[in-house]
Amino acid sequence: MSDLLAALGLALVIEGIVYAGFPGPMKRMIVSILELPEAVLRAGGLALAAVGLVIVWLVRG
Repeated sequence: MSDLLAALGLALVIEGIVYAGFPGPMKRMIVSILELPEAVLRAGGLALAAVGLVIVWLVRG
């Protein structure tokens, strides 16, 4: 459980740094994401989840 909380905390730190460092480009990216079809977002989300799973599998062995 502590690993999960640490991972969530790290994700929030990284996302916060990106929003704080690049607010203009982040706003433009959000607008472009809203224009994408749901199927593209779903495929991208599944691909990122798969990459994350592989990374965790490699790190945790």
